[in-house]
Amino acid sequence: MAEISEITVLLADDHEVVREGLRLALLRSPHIRVIGEAADGETAVSLAERRLPDVIVMDLRMPGMDGIEATEEIMRRVPTSKVLIFTAYSERALLQRGLESGARGYILKEAPHETLLRAIEKVAAGETFVDPALMSALTESRGSTDVLTAREREVLQLLADGMSNADVAAQLFISQETVKSHVRHILTKLEADTRTQAVAIALRDAMID
Repeated sequence: MAEISEITVLLADDHEVVREGLRLALLRSPHIRVIGEAADGETAVSLAERRLPDVIVMDLRMPGMDGIEATEEIMRRVPTSKVLIFTAYSERALLQRGLESGARGYILKEAPHETLLRAIEKVAAGETFVDPALMSALTESRGSTDVLTAREREVLQLLADGMSNADVAAQLFISQETVKSHVRHILTKLEADTRTQAVAIALRDAMID
């Protein structure tokens, strides 16, 4: 059995007690190492640039630059890092903005320890993770009456697994333009604004695994 690679994590939350709880929880995992903590968005961006973490666990509400702005900035400056939005369920109104920020995952602050570890592992691997408890908030008022074709489901599954358009094209032996066309059709059919939201809807409706 292959050894699991170490995952480096940056914690960004304005409450020290929350960061401490996260740090202690992650200490229980031998392959996850916390390499920094930030109490605001600007510090999170700065630390991400300097330390290049694999995953940033990002609170949405922070003083000054909030978690969404920080995520957008990190995606510009440190595109190799993956952001996992760490949110309270009462903040679900902010999730639509979070979907568009470039984050790869969404997890509730009340999530069990095992769910947090799974979320970190999945986003570190380039996959998308949506806390099951958040699925309805992420997809409410979205329909899926038009069923995706087998090829569209195949494309969406590969996108959910973290592949780029080029990767999908190579995997399926089609052009990148064809991939883009499939993605446009998927977004239209699922009434989704972003790929991440389309993945959330498809996971909810068991269109993909």
